[in-house]
Order: sequence, then C-alpha cells, then structure tokens
Amino acid sequence: METYTGTMEFLDWSCHDVACWIESLGYPQYKECFTDNFITGRKLIFVNCRYLPRMGITDFKDMQVIAAHVHALLGTSEVRWTGGLSPTPRDDMAAFLGVKSRTGQGTNGLTYKRFLLDRRRR
Repeated sequence: METYTGTMEFLDWSCHDVACWIESLGYPQYKECFTDNFITGRKLIFVNCRYLPRMGITDFKDMQVIAAHVHALLGTSEVRWTGGLSPTPRDDMAAFLGVKSRTGQGTNGLTYKRFLLDRRRR
C-alpha cells in the first residue's frame, strides 16, 4: 500500500500563492498565466502538459519542467496515454487530489488515509 507522508498545505494556496511558487521555480513569465486562469492549490491537480497550452504556456521544455514540478509537489505520477480509448487509471494520490480539488463538507474533511480505506472497500 502506498503511504503519503508529506503535507498538503498547497491545497489551501490562493492564485497568488501558486503564482509565487511558479516564480520560485524560475518561471516569473508565467505568473500571469496562472493568475489569469485562477489556478489555486486545489486546481493544481489538473495542471499538466495537456492543459498548459490552454493557459498560454506553449514552450514544450517549460511545459515538461512545470508539469514535473506539479507532479512532484502533489506526490503523483504523470498519467501516460496508453493509446486506448478507456481512461488510464490514476495512482492513489492523483485520485485523492481529484476528489480534494472540489470543495464541500465531504471533501474538506477527507483525509488520505480515509480515502484509501474507502477506495479499497469498493
């Protein structure tokens, strides 16, 4: 079983916090792309090479590096396309963060441990 030992404080990041994080990675030119697209910590789970061009980031090398940093921050692995039409299963952390990206009473109090227990029961 996968265990997560890091912190999830990034889930509470505002658009400004995310933009500052992008700047700290050495990409100040993309701060506006993140703020203009209202990318908060909860929305980082959706930031990958597929969506970065839609945000205005089109340099392929920059896209790869930013996506790798996002995955490292989230503790997820990048989902690779298998060539099929069915969705590729996500790792546990990515699935958990997909749930946590939404707000509400049910998701705000959800822990990674509880999520794993519930997921294994299904």
